[in-house]
Amino acid sequence: EEMEIDPPEIRKTSFIEMVKGFSKEQAVREASRCVECNICEKTCPAHMNIADYIKDIYTDDLQTGLKDLYKTNPLPAVCGRMCTHKCETVCTIGHRGEPIAIRWLKRYIVDNIPQDKYPEILDQEVIKKANAKVAIVGAGPAGLSAAYFLSLMGFEITVYEEKNRPGGVLNYGGPSYRLPDSAFEQDVSYIKSLGVKIITNTKVGKDITLEELKAKNDVIFVSTGFNKGRKLPIEGSDHEKVFDSLTILEEMKNYVRGEGPKPYIPKSLVVIGGGNVAMDVARSMLRLQNLEYKKSEVHVLSLERSFDEMPADEDEIVEGKEEGVIFHPGWGPVKVIVENGELKGVLFRKCVEVFDKNGRFNPKYDENNTITINADMVVMTVGQAPDYSYLPEDIQKNTKIERGKIKTNEYGQVEGVPWLFAGGDIVHGPDIIHGVADGHKAAQGIDQYIMAKQLSK
Repeated sequence: EEMEIDPPEIRKTSFIEMVKGFSKEQAVREASRCVECNICEKTCPAHMNIADYIKDIYTDDLQTGLKDLYKTNPLPAVCGRMCTHKCETVCTIGHRGEPIAIRWLKRYIVDNIPQDKYPEILDQEVIKKANAKVAIVGAGPAGLSAAYFLSLMGFEITVYEEKNRPGGVLNYGGPSYRLPDSAFEQDVSYIKSLGVKIITNTKVGKDITLEELKAKNDVIFVSTGFNKGRKLPIEGSDHEKVFDSLTILEEMKNYVRGEGPKPYIPKSLVVIGGGNVAMDVARSMLRLQNLEYKKSEVHVLSLERSFDEMPADEDEIVEGKEEGVIFHPGWGPVKVIVENGELKGVLFRKCVEVFDKNGRFNPKYDENNTITINADMVVMTVGQAPDYSYLPEDIQKNTKIERGKIKTNEYGQVEGVPWLFAGGDIVHGPDIIHGVADGHKAAQGIDQYIMAKQLSK
């Protein structure tokens, strides 16, 4: 079943959610295609009981469907829109046509149950209070997931978030046309209803230290995300009109929300990168250009030499093209061109190979084949990085951090620091559903750790 989506001429000037949900008839038809082979469940990092909730849709029992979602995933409204849906790539039905739209079916359940009915339907009262407190640093998917599962186990939970609202990088990086604030509010309000305290505008390491948190809590779970954007170290990249992806996405999102000043809106934008974040930047700024100038010019240049090679979802590329994004696959930046302090554009060289024979990232270029794209603003979407400055020195010394990621056991317990657990981007790299799974596993690990500690007293 095709989801209804606004036409490009409406989309390119609008930040309102563009993909409309399934109707009941569409959802039931889509659910009827499932053969309950369960391969998707093994592939899903959170091992969601997918076949069960699809069957609930087919039998029109959405209340049971909601319960099935919440067994493993407390962020169904968010994941129903922005999940990386690895489950769909392995769907057996996909071998002879389109895979089942598992992500959209998840969204169908939560879109069709009023928020105020959740407590009554889910009926998740904590029977036994555990005599222990857990602090969670970072209110992204991993932190919110851990908070949900730990609160059901009876722990007293406080989540600390440096931004003005929960959600993590998605909250200010996910464009409203894909992820409206209402989806986060829906998921977060239920988690709060279980007694979870979320303290916003509080940066651990600055407003409160990790040591202070440890003094007040039995365990700390850190899920601080890959929250710093990166820029390529090429000539001219330090110009004030050259941005990393997260900085500009946050500026645009806050402006669209009416919570921040108007960002610089260029006449011509160059976006460097070929993933979904590049698409988010390109499609968001294209909308602002159309609103400001009644026309757009956004160029996306990636090393990947074809749309198939680009890591962005096919939908993102197709929809971006429809809206007017100009794609140039197979080009790598040489330098940002600055004349008399003014940004003029970017010089690119042709990329002839991205990965070597061993599959390693090792781009090769044709130095004689170059192009210049004129622009008055450049955004580099070349990955994100963590910030561990909040971890005290002794913990940093005792912790293994490999390629930016913290080494933990399977339950997220940090090697060498038993009272510290970690999850999300900082353990597995950026992926919503992995974050949700990490939060669930960490809750189990924290429960075991605290019980063992209490028994040994």
